Amino acid sequence: MKIYDWFDGPYPARVRIALAEKGLLSRIEFVPVNLWTGEHKKPAFLAINYSGTLPVLELDDGTLIAECTAITQYLDVLDGNPLLTGRTPAEKGIIHMMTKRAEIEFLDAVSTYFHHATPGLGPDVELYQNREWGERMRDKAVRGMHYFNGVLANRPFVAGNEFSMADIAVLGGMIFASLVKLPVPDECEALRAWHARMLERSSVQEWRAMVERGQGVKTLPITADLK
Repeated sequence: MKIYDWFDGPYPARVRIALAEKGLLSRIEFVPVNLWTGEHKKPAFLAINYSGTLPVLELDDGTLIAECTAITQYLDVLDGNPLLTGRTPAEKGIIHMMTKRAEIEFLDAVSTYFHHATPGLGPDVELYQNREWGERMRDKAVRGMHYFNGVLANRPFVAGNEFSMADIAVLGGMIFASLVKLPVPDECEALRAWHARMLERSSVQEWRAMVERGQGVKTLPITADLK
């Protein structure tokens, strides 16, 4: 299997952490797609994923799966032992609900702030910016932090009593917030405590080690003739 991503991207981090949780990192070839030079918006990559977003999973038969939630769902059930996406119908529903909330209320809001109210990825990529909208999304992200603080004040993990894909989505928000220097409010003590615990988790430490190395486990160049 191959994954097209960029080693320190907040969205790619979600899939890399999921891979570490499932013990699948050694089975993946990472194809670097440089976010900072806008490689994900150029024809070679748009032929792989028309929306120009990372990450993308390519299966051995050439099938392409984009979107973090979809990729994680696929990876989680490969061994018949879903650890991240739920075992029972109720678990699956709650995990997907909380993952979507993490994206809408926090992670995607930080992303919009980054792309619209900061220099983002630079003028070659950020062809349109609306600073007012970006600042509104910054405020929404802070509200999202308060929401998840309330959630985590009453249970150990975002979707209940076990670590799941929803925790990984909130981690993605925390990673992006750190990138844009958007602090977690002091009063969000439960969120801060949860985050400290997550940083000690082995899968998160594996991801951080990859970032420090500045690369994936295996890397391949991207070429224009890739599917």
